[in-house]
Amino acid sequence: MSRTSDIIIVGGGVAGLSAAAALAPHARVILLEAEEQTGFHSSGRSATMFHYALGNRAVRALTKASRDTFDNPPAAFEAAPAHSVPILVHARGDELEALDRTEADMAPFTSLERLDEQAMAQMCPILKLGDGGAVRGLADLTALRIDQHALMQGYVRQLRASGGLIVTGQRAAAIAQERGTWTVTTAAKDTYSAPLLVNAAGAWADEVAQLAGVAPVGIRPLRRTIITFDAPAGVDPARLPFVKTVGDELYFSGESGRLFASPMDEGESAPCDSQPDEVDIATAAWRMEQRTSVAVRDIRAKWSGLRSFAPDGVPVLGFAPDGDGFMWCAGQGGSGLQTSPAAAAVVAALITGGEWPIADLVPEELGPGRFLRQAV
Repeated sequence: MSRTSDIIIVGGGVAGLSAAAALAPHARVILLEAEEQTGFHSSGRSATMFHYALGNRAVRALTKASRDTFDNPPAAFEAAPAHSVPILVHARGDELEALDRTEADMAPFTSLERLDEQAMAQMCPILKLGDGGAVRGLADLTALRIDQHALMQGYVRQLRASGGLIVTGQRAAAIAQERGTWTVTTAAKDTYSAPLLVNAAGAWADEVAQLAGVAPVGIRPLRRTIITFDAPAGVDPARLPFVKTVGDELYFSGESGRLFASPMDEGESAPCDSQPDEVDIATAAWRMEQRTSVAVRDIRAKWSGLRSFAPDGVPVLGFAPDGDGFMWCAGQGGSGLQTSPAAAAVVAALITGGEWPIADLVPEELGPGRFLRQAV
């Protein structure tokens, strides 16, 4: 089978789907996903929060620019893609300087409340407080819990409503450009051709670039583990905030009638169908018991996903300097769900020549050309 279009997008995670939804009203779009379903890897294995305690200034700016999509979703979104769940960032006595830095980083983007021990106890009764526990916290009451399925399906409906096509089970095996046209040949020997190619392949983004003869940017897939377990008697998981240590040690919250927790691990990994490591599972349980009054008796579920980072931790959104018509949409580093509306708007603006959508950033801060400049 051979198909032609205006734009081919490689990768059916939230980055590819959101970009496809934004581009489909302007061009014929085909999205190729290697797995049999979209969102199979990182996008479907996220903690699904919208908050500003994640990432750097660029990630926070993209998050801020994405907020309106969650507050006022497009008509194609049949279900609300998010609901309110506050976030609590807490610190022990020896972590107060780090909490002050976190407050300074977050404050330009959201409204924060400082919490003492009594206020933290009211907000999260299972948190250890005082000597050896949390002594001060920050609360962001504007944070959201993202409904990953509703968000992804909203993008799918937007794409299809504009005539876009999603083809699953089509792993790119070869990519070539001839006379201004990119052709992707899949492992099934099908071909897809278009003058523009968007690389939204997540952990596989560098591999896709190399297939196309484009220099990789150094995307690093890092494993992140999550476990679920029963809440203590008398604790309603649905009433808990999203709770995070000021350092990258632990986060936890409620999950479908239980608690979930992550040790915020960043294990080096090749691109793959990630599976949790037993050490990381045990670390999640141990850190939960160190930071809270919860005894983790039985782990009910466990999983991991790959969070893919560029070397500077900033998403890579822009045309490759060494590949005419080759667009990067990668390196979201665990912020893909919450930044997807703005990231897609950036990709669409660069391709269509539309108005630049992010007031707090310039294209050069996001584009892949920054890595070539650093190498000079």
